[in-house]
Amino acid sequence: MKEIISTNKAPSAIGPYNQGTSFEKLVFLSGQIPLDPETMELVGGDDIQAQTKQVMENLKAVLQEANSSFENVLKTTCYLSDMDNFVAFNEVYAQYFQAQTAPARATVAVKTLPKNVLVEVDVIAFKN
Repeated sequence: MKEIISTNKAPSAIGPYNQGTSFEKLVFLSGQIPLDPETMELVGGDDIQAQTKQVMENLKAVLQEANSSFENVLKTTCYLSDMDNFVAFNEVYAQYFQAQTAPARATVAVKTLPKNVLVEVDVIAFKN
């Protein structure tokens, strides 16, 4: 049976979706953007690294609520509004994953992201 994952330690959904769902041991997290979970305000201005850090912290909170962690992430999809931010994005992303055990990943440049942010990341993981 599908389980809904929700925590107040990450931003609430801004549309008709949940922060995450799980089925058996698999966990599917919706894309996170750099919103402060308490104020629902954007974090980081035009700083890709500050935005990426907030995105990763939001994902971490939802993973923890799902009884998972970054060590259990199987796949990420990373959306950048500008591929020129790729190197700076990677510098922060690498702080959350060890190179030898990092998940599979796709990184794509998109025309626009919700609220005109610079980055969004979604995750597939498994429970502890």
